Amino acid sequence: MAMEPVNSKFQDIRRLIAASERLGAIGSPSTTSQLTVDVFGTAVDKKLVGELGIFRYGQEGIDNYALGQITEVMLRNVMLEQAIGRGIVRERERWDAVQGRQDTHTATMNISAVFALQGSNIQPSLLGTVPPTGTSVHLVGDELLTALLEPHKEEIFYLGRLYGSRPRLPMWFKHFGSGRHGAGEAYHIGIFGKTGSGKSVLAKMMLIAYARHKNMGLFVLDPQGEFAKGMQPLQMSLRSGGGIPPIGIILNPAVLQAIGRPYRVFDVTNLVLDRWDIFKEVLIQLGFFEDLGIKWSDYQSSAADYVEDYLRNEGITLGDLCKEETLMKVLDFVAQVAPRLYAGKAGQDRVEQLAMQARNIPNSSIGRFVRNKWQQISGLFGERVGAERIDAIVKNSLTTSPGQTRQLVIVDLSKHPAEMTSAVWEDQVKPLLIRRFLDAIIQQAERAYQGDESLNTLVVVDEAHRLVPRERVEQERWARIKATLVNAVRTTRKYGLGWLFISQTLSSLDRDIVGQLRSMFFGFGLGTGIELQALRELVGGEREYLRLYQSFKDPHSAFSEEFKTFSFMVLGPVSPLAFSGAPLFFDAFTHSEEFLETNGIKVRA
Repeated sequence: MAMEPVNSKFQDIRRLIAASERLGAIGSPSTTSQLTVDVFGTAVDKKLVGELGIFRYGQEGIDNYALGQITEVMLRNVMLEQAIGRGIVRERERWDAVQGRQDTHTATMNISAVFALQGSNIQPSLLGTVPPTGTSVHLVGDELLTALLEPHKEEIFYLGRLYGSRPRLPMWFKHFGSGRHGAGEAYHIGIFGKTGSGKSVLAKMMLIAYARHKNMGLFVLDPQGEFAKGMQPLQMSLRSGGGIPPIGIILNPAVLQAIGRPYRVFDVTNLVLDRWDIFKEVLIQLGFFEDLGIKWSDYQSSAADYVEDYLRNEGITLGDLCKEETLMKVLDFVAQVAPRLYAGKAGQDRVEQLAMQARNIPNSSIGRFVRNKWQQISGLFGERVGAERIDAIVKNSLTTSPGQTRQLVIVDLSKHPAEMTSAVWEDQVKPLLIRRFLDAIIQQAERAYQGDESLNTLVVVDEAHRLVPRERVEQERWARIKATLVNAVRTTRKYGLGWLFISQTLSSLDRDIVGQLRSMFFGFGLGTGIELQALRELVGGEREYLRLYQSFKDPHSAFSEEFKTFSFMVLGPVSPLAFSGAPLFFDAFTHSEEFLETNGIKVRA
């Protein structure tokens, strides 16, 4: 077989550029980061904003190709800017010799990537000089992008198309380890946007992109149950009519099976709780002490502390709570400790009588009630079929044997025990569970680091604006979560542990968190007020970028579901077209079929 000429790929690229449509030529003034493009008359009626342009130029004897996204188009007519011209239009209403004929259109093109064609390789370069005026700028299509990025085709993944355009925006989501397809380090990611801006769906598509790396751990803390949607096969089948599921539940068993990624979903029903502080909180919130006549919340907290100390001194573990003898000992102890809770005789007698009645008369109403409640409480802490301890869940999902595929783990914290109110679960118990998982994850990362290993894991934190708000957190439980996460983003990168924060706001997120983010996606809803100011600080105040972002349409203003558009501005090294640091703009896919087919994911119907 004859060898392919070394420069055949370069010839293909040149051919594709020559065959692509010319939209204009480089004009003046232009800089190495932002170019003025004089738009040709054949292109003035085309949609140019958001399109990707490319031009060829020579630099130190080497062919270079620069790509950039058009962020703004400006129309000028010098004659109509003068007072005499405006006067003529005012009097005559039209000036056919000038209007339309002497219009000039200029586009602003921000350079995002430069490639050098040297030897037999296509490699990153930089725009070290401004090409001469008149240099042709061509529109970029899918075929040309594919040819430019052919050496990296296995790494390319697509979340959508260029803003308002048809070409797909190539992205890459590398695992945090070293070696093939690895970034060599962990980094933190942020996704921001109002409710309904598409940020959760975007995060699910990104998880699928990362899930292709079998050696990468993926862990989702799901406070509202968003990521657990669609993970039940029956639910998925009902929602999709038996076919490919809608984009809202694109993270589902069929897709994960197609890419060979096992998964587990945990909620309070299959978790073995393993901390005394959680036990005490559940004991209080489910009303165990109130049933025994201890009415005041302060007294209930004291009683819970006394019971914990007693059980631990007796050598009774959380796993022993389900034993009948443990309940008998607790009721005996509560009766004995009544004088330490109440100074008055009436309070002491009430608690002692109720405790003894519950203990000695099992068939009485109080006896049955207390036993049922204790069974419900102890069941959360006892070993049972299908349930796992938090430490085991974290260890099994974040550490594997060589060659073994890791599980994608979703912890659904939206469900609460039937006997517990939603308010109590949200404010009192859920934060304890979130912190318990965070501690376990960070401890596992530290162990891996001490063993000279990289954890190579991404942890997704939904509802981040609640967990790490910018303002001071008064409630102690939530304050501890914030402190844990803020410390984690500063220290865990060296452990190979990255974090993905999803938030409805940007301005209200803790500054230390935002400052550590390497890649950021901004959906609709941050274009006014303090949100815009926070966005301006990150983008650098570039007027064109912010104006283009502000042109995003509210997805809910669409006439129908068919016309909904979920647009994003992205900063960071998530695309081979973004290594200059300039933002890129794209529209996320809105149909599962398009997302799956574009990325070569074959799902069984």
